[in-house]
Amino acid sequence: MRTQLYSLLLLAGLLFGNYASAQGEDENIVQINGVTMTADSLRGVPGAIVMLKHHNRGTISNDLGVFSLVAHKGDTLRFSALGFRTKEFVIPADVKGHYFSVVQLMTQDTFYLQETIIRPFPTREQFNYAFKYWDIPDDRYEVARRNTEALMLRALAYSLPKDGGESQGAYQDMQAQKAVYYGQWPPSNLFSPLAWAEFYEAWKRGDFKKKRY
Repeated sequence: MRTQLYSLLLLAGLLFGNYASAQGEDENIVQINGVTMTADSLRGVPGAIVMLKHHNRGTISNDLGVFSLVAHKGDTLRFSALGFRTKEFVIPADVKGHYFSVVQLMTQDTFYLQETIIRPFPTREQFNYAFKYWDIPDDRYEVARRNTEALMLRALAYSLPKDGGESQGAYQDMQAQKAVYYGQWPPSNLFSPLAWAEFYEAWKRGDFKKKRY
């Protein structure tokens, strides 16, 4: 009987300890809502990486620089973005409630690279000699000039197939013509005297005879 009483007391102590630990863990969680902005113009920094230091998790700010993540009180937020200096922010341990707002200003970081001169020759003397005395043929310039002539461009416009924009425009024109006679029969030249007269003249001229080449 005494053993069972000890077991019940031990079990109650473990349950109470776990409950108290869970309550303390819940009280330590905080929802961080914030925005990353430039320090000089107060514009949102999109794509800024917000990481919890010493933890393998974080988030990325949206197009307006707004972000949100869950952390613990006392954690350190690490802000990094391309072209900006890395910043750190420590969440206060005495935050009341479970919500906290952060406005992190990001300072632009400028890198100055050394001057680099690219030349097609290993030495300055060889480049100067080629620049002064080499005779570069104008074959490529002549080909480019012929390809940009008005006659050549007109021939290419007639021979090349239509692209997506031109095909869409032709289809929309066809749909617009059909919409004019929507709900009724389109006109027909079957009973038109002018059409029959034109057909008779074409038949007399021999336009419908089979031609031999």
